[in-house]
Amino acid sequence: MALTISHRVQNIAPSLTLQIDARAKEMKAAGLDVIGFGAGEPDFPTPKYICDAAREALDLGLTRYTPAAGTKELRKAICEKLRKDNDMTYTYGDILVSNGAKHSLYTIFQAILDPGDEVLIPTPCWVSYPEMVRMAGGVPVFIPADESTDFIPTNKAIASRVTRRTKAIIITSPSNPNGSVWSREQLQFVADLAVSHPFYVVSDEIYEKLIYDGREHLSIAQLGEQIKAQTFLVNGVSKAYAMTGWRIGYVAGPRHEITAMANFQSQATSNANSIAQYAAMKALQGDQSCVTEMVAEFERRRNAMVEKINEIPGVSCRKPAGAFYIMMNIKQLLGKHFGGRVLESSMDFAELLLAEKQVAVVPGIAFEAEGFCRLSYAISMESCLEGVKRIGEFVDLLT
Repeated sequence: MALTISHRVQNIAPSLTLQIDARAKEMKAAGLDVIGFGAGEPDFPTPKYICDAAREALDLGLTRYTPAAGTKELRKAICEKLRKDNDMTYTYGDILVSNGAKHSLYTIFQAILDPGDEVLIPTPCWVSYPEMVRMAGGVPVFIPADESTDFIPTNKAIASRVTRRTKAIIITSPSNPNGSVWSREQLQFVADLAVSHPFYVVSDEIYEKLIYDGREHLSIAQLGEQIKAQTFLVNGVSKAYAMTGWRIGYVAGPRHEITAMANFQSQATSNANSIAQYAAMKALQGDQSCVTEMVAEFERRRNAMVEKINEIPGVSCRKPAGAFYIMMNIKQLLGKHFGGRVLESSMDFAELLLAEKQVAVVPGIAFEAEGFCRLSYAISMESCLEGVKRIGEFVDLLT
């Protein structure tokens, strides 16, 4: 037999966001002054009380295996968080703790998809959704949306994609990559559709706390017991508590499916890091002022960047309602020239911008959104403003 890697792995597309971020870090290491709008992680340090909790876990000797689904204490803390913040009742047996929210999503698709099952994915979408669906043998079915609907697909567009093979829909609110927040009416339409057909809802709420302009987060699982019983609510501590490297995510969902996922995870990875689990428990139970302060700073950066981007001729953006991303419209620049090269795509724009002005953005093609680039404002205000200034300088060079 030939010594080859599997077709399944060969067909996995690499993450463009990580590629751009890696290239920017290489340039920084070489001494270049790079502004990196690519990475999706808060630039704030993990709050001290959470780091202290990790030290406490070490002192307590919490360095052993935990149950594959997570410690009972952390799962109970997650239940209390969901009760307090989201007015929903779960028991710890309805919770699975994983190695980050991405791992939770991967396990969901492994648990519910058989070959040929379809998953509806509104676009622009996070780069990993379609790949994780494919890795589980499923078929991603994209539902396009654009700026005219705030990057949220219309009810008609959603309903038209439902078939007898539809197994789930992914809802991301607030959204990566576009910062959109779904309204109660939009969520209710999806909930009614899911219950009537039926299919699962995978609700990615990792950016729940990062929401602006006085809005309040609403989970689709809050809209009634029927839809709650069909919803996998995915969250974690990475974004809200600046704990990306700690790798703790979780999913709350129907008991039968959660048990199946825990069995799968027990064979794939076993438990998430025991020390990080303890720290995550303390994060959820502790003083939340660190989250409030971080959100206020993100909102300040968002406002400044949106204003400056919209002052650049040929590019524009809408004001995102949540997360820490801006989708910058570059459609008017496509077809222009730089140094003898024609800008034919968002990838061309991103590559030339990085080479000429040392500014890293993620091309929209990574998110099924050609004609756009994603900028993260999870960097300092000074870097935000300097980066946008350089973008303006680059645009001025185009002919």
